[in-house]
Amino acid sequence: MKRKIYNRLFATATLAIVVTLLLTVAVYYNLLKKQVLEDSRHYAQMAAGLLEGTEDIEKSLAPLTGENGAQDIRITVIDHEGDVLYDSKVRADGLSNHKSRPEVQEALTDGSGFEIRRSATLDENTYYYAMLLKDGTVLRVAREADSIYKVMEYAVPYLLLIVAALLVVCGIVSYYLAEGIIRPIRQIAESGGETGEVSSYEEMKPFIEAIQRQQDDVLENARLRQEFTANVSHELKTPLTAISGYAELVENGMVAEEGEVRRFCGEIHKNAGRLLVLINDVIRLSELDDSENQETMEPVNLYECAKNCVDMLQLNAEKHGVTLTVSGVNVVISANHQMVDEVLYNLCDNAIRYNKEKGSVSVIVEDRLDLAVLTVKDTGIGIPREHQERIFERFYRVDKSRSKSTGGTGLGLAIVKHILLKLNAEIALKSEPGEGTEITVTFPAIREARFRQTS
Repeated sequence: MKRKIYNRLFATATLAIVVTLLLTVAVYYNLLKKQVLEDSRHYAQMAAGLLEGTEDIEKSLAPLTGENGAQDIRITVIDHEGDVLYDSKVRADGLSNHKSRPEVQEALTDGSGFEIRRSATLDENTYYYAMLLKDGTVLRVAREADSIYKVMEYAVPYLLLIVAALLVVCGIVSYYLAEGIIRPIRQIAESGGETGEVSSYEEMKPFIEAIQRQQDDVLENARLRQEFTANVSHELKTPLTAISGYAELVENGMVAEEGEVRRFCGEIHKNAGRLLVLINDVIRLSELDDSENQETMEPVNLYECAKNCVDMLQLNAEKHGVTLTVSGVNVVISANHQMVDEVLYNLCDNAIRYNKEKGSVSVIVEDRLDLAVLTVKDTGIGIPREHQERIFERFYRVDKSRSKSTGGTGLGLAIVKHILLKLNAEIALKSEPGEGTEITVTFPAIREARFRQTS
């Protein structure tokens, strides 16, 4: 990863340097070209001043074209018909008509003209500047392009040297930038879960914080998974030990009376049932933990579900000496029918299981604007305040002896919490020891369905 970051940083810097170099050369060339044009115009104006009022062209232009004049310029005088009257480099009578030259045509039309092309006479790339004189003739100044290229050739080695130095600097900077990006990630990876302060760039902090949060989540999930595995092993051990013990006594003929045999077989059956319930709850929690397992949602009448659950648990409530009632109104939610039944069953079963003799459990369904509210209220033993935040944890029991004696697995409320997360519902708890517990579940209601029922 570090090599990839380094390579990309270095490649980006190299590309930027090369583009900058090309743009610099282009700008430099245009500046030289502009300077040549200005110099040519200046020479043309000087030559025009020397030619004014004289007929001897060669003698008049001697200060510019002679031994003491500029050696890299060529001056040509052309009449209005295009015939060459004078040329400072070659004999004028050996030159063809120049009227078709672009710079000459432009000068005859606009007063001045500029052109860059290869000279057929001198076989060199040449800059041409032409201007129209008062007597109708055209004065043209030419300058070899090679002189400009030589200036650029002189500058290019220095530019390349600068580029090489910049590439070395960019290589070093890219290395330290890549190291600075990777270092905090490496520190987190090597910290063994200790995600304290990690030095990094200011811009990297959100990224580093996200990695830290993810690592914390992974460590927390690993801890919970380990804890869950230990709890499952412990919970399975108890009924299996009981089953094994009773079965061994019966197998070895250590139970003589038929009544005792029947009692032992009943204990084996009871613990086997407890084991089966525990396994089913563990499997159900695993299914709910699977994020890829998408449940089918449909319109569900919450009151009808509550009524069916109460009817199903009436015998169990009577067995515990508890009065179980349901009240409320029809309200429709978008949910999975089986999940809603599971929530109702677990909440009502807990309310019955941890109730008092001659106690009561009330199931209430309310319609509050866009919300469907389910309340399960009991007059049971209640939950101490210090335990209320943890009762939705897996295998957490407030009264362990009572929970085991009544057949509880400690997973019912954990299943409820996971289901409600999938249904986008919220749960709230109010409880006082010795007075009872009230659990409220709030679902988003379907307004259209409720409107059809009331209209």
